[in-house]
Amino acid sequence: MGGGGNDSYGKKAFKRSKSHFADRITADGRDGWPVAAGRYRLVVSRACPWASRAVISRRLLGLEDALPMAIADPIQDDRSWRFTLDPGGRDPVLGIRYLSEAYDKRETGYPGGVSVPAIVDVPSGQLVTNDYQQLTLDLATEWSALHRDGAPDLYPHALRDEIDTVMAEVYEDVNNGVYRAGFATEQEEYEGACAGVFRRLDMLSARLEGQRYLVGDTITEADIRLFTTLVRFDSVYHGHFKCNRWKLTENPILWAYARDLYQTPGFGDTVDFDHIKRHYYQVHSGINPTRIVPLGPELSGWLAPHFRQELGGRPFGDGTPPGPVPAQEEVPAQGRP
Repeated sequence: MGGGGNDSYGKKAFKRSKSHFADRITADGRDGWPVAAGRYRLVVSRACPWASRAVISRRLLGLEDALPMAIADPIQDDRSWRFTLDPGGRDPVLGIRYLSEAYDKRETGYPGGVSVPAIVDVPSGQLVTNDYQQLTLDLATEWSALHRDGAPDLYPHALRDEIDTVMAEVYEDVNNGVYRAGFATEQEEYEGACAGVFRRLDMLSARLEGQRYLVGDTITEADIRLFTTLVRFDSVYHGHFKCNRWKLTENPILWAYARDLYQTPGFGDTVDFDHIKRHYYQVHSGINPTRIVPLGPELSGWLAPHFRQELGGRPFGDGTPPGPVPAQEEVPAQGRP
């Protein structure tokens, strides 16, 4: 990834690594990491869909004070995620220049590379977990004692089997499917992945035609996981990853669903389109050798009426919307519609 790009993307078969560091932070501390306000630091990139899940969950649940957040530069160099957005190029709490330093404190020679989201133990400076699949589920369940008043139940017991099924299908065909299409090295590989993306999107569109959210009548973890791909679709996946059978804006149901979530506090106010586009188009130089970032698409449509409220549903269930975004976490103007 020298010079901020990664020439290997698009030149070798794509396979997503499993999270190597799968320790869990739990209420009872059974893995040695008990939930504790202020002890840990969540490291994210606003460009990354996997990290964006954690950013949204944290905000919906009101964990901003209990789990402070570090935002990495969307442009990586040969040591991966770096803190060049902070004064002096160091995270002000961890004191490190690269997220890899926290990984190295935990283990040397680890497989899978340096990924976000990651949670770091502040006292020791060690990485705790980079398990993006489990992390947000634990924020919703194990961290409940630190949730804000009125926090929604993002993983309700009665619906977990259905939520798990929907999330597994969305992960395989959509969340990960766009990457398999974008990083394909052979025509047949690309066509299979791309067809799978749109086959699943068509099925999700049919599901959402008569209901406001994916499972039940409130926002759940399933909606968060689909949203983080949909919000990037026209900006990067349609062109950069060649998932171009149609644009999100050309599917009336999914486009309205995505706008509904974007306009819900906790979703759109975490999205930085500038970080998203610069990361994909400048880091994946194996796919985009010129590293030119396109000017479009036009973003104002994200603020247009969606009319999804006519389907009913209660976004936060018996809870309430999160409060204003903390000033230090507001998305800069260039990243918003």
